[in-house]
Amino acid sequence: MKICHLTSVHHRNDTRIFIKEIPALILSGYEVIAVVADGKGYEKRQGFEIFDAGAESSRLRRIFISARNVYRKAIEINADVYHFHDPELIPAGKKLLRKGKKVIYDVHEDVPRDIVSKDWIPKFLRSAVAGLFERYENRAASLFNCIITATPMIHFRFQKVNGNTVNINNFPIKDELNTLTSDVRKERIVTYIGEITRIRGALEMIKAMDFVNGKLYLAGPYESESFRRELKNLKGWEKVKEYGFITRLQAKEILGQSSAGLVIFHPEPNHINAQPNKIFEYMSAGIPVIGSDFPLWREIIEVNQSGMCVDPLNPEAIALLINFLFENPEEAKRMGLNGIKAIREKFNWEAEVEKLIEVYQNI
Repeated sequence: MKICHLTSVHHRNDTRIFIKEIPALILSGYEVIAVVADGKGYEKRQGFEIFDAGAESSRLRRIFISARNVYRKAIEINADVYHFHDPELIPAGKKLLRKGKKVIYDVHEDVPRDIVSKDWIPKFLRSAVAGLFERYENRAASLFNCIITATPMIHFRFQKVNGNTVNINNFPIKDELNTLTSDVRKERIVTYIGEITRIRGALEMIKAMDFVNGKLYLAGPYESESFRRELKNLKGWEKVKEYGFITRLQAKEILGQSSAGLVIFHPEPNHINAQPNKIFEYMSAGIPVIGSDFPLWREIIEVNQSGMCVDPLNPEAIALLINFLFENPEEAKRMGLNGIKAIREKFNWEAEVEKLIEVYQNI
């Protein structure tokens, strides 16, 4: 079976696609090719090839032109199964179905709930746009050979429209980021790795540093250069160290120095029932998680005693938890060890791989 993964949005080092799913399929004996649209050209990696459909400079051009170019490259590859990862590629998926191909839609985000929080859509239009998109996505999803979802809540939604819906959680690979065996000493550092945006709590993180004697490490892209300038004008910025985009090895090194990891997303519809990968990656690294006080997140973080939850809109409350972990290293270490235990026993990619392979066996 020849499998082609398609994405017009995710970069060629995306963890779910290129670190977890594709290597798992190759190890199971499948031939795999990937098509991206990042402008970095052709690349041959161990076990598979990456073809580039070219990058576009704006969101609208990506939605329409990149998606079209990815489809054209997909046709050239002539695979048996196409596994696509972006809602922009739904039209391409439907065309591939009409050509007799097997098509899998891998849903990473609950897009209708995400639309409600999009700043670039006028506020008075968001609910209407979200509703229209949800109906469109549901109709398309009912046609595909399989829907793969990244969280139980997304699975619940799509199972209603496509009986062949499988939830494959985006859990970390066991011990990939585990730093507790290293000799690196924990410092008064709290870390956030991921997209640096307003609704993911960037302002609150930096404001919290006003009340903290320590450093905040930020690693990831900013939502815009103007937002970065806004953050730099905050008093807490003097305690920030920027890393930009980092590799998995760099992430492990940074987490190894850190006393805690932050995931303080705002209470937006797409966040409350999400399972951010960074929660599990911090747990996997053996550091406590300071997360938003959402019911689902409390079940993951506090029930497993691997961190603490807090009002994500309250910088002083966030600072209190950071300071507590800085001043109580043994308690922080205990939470970190609990996180590793939970990853090894429950929240690991190795358990999810079996479901992924079963999807392809059934196809």
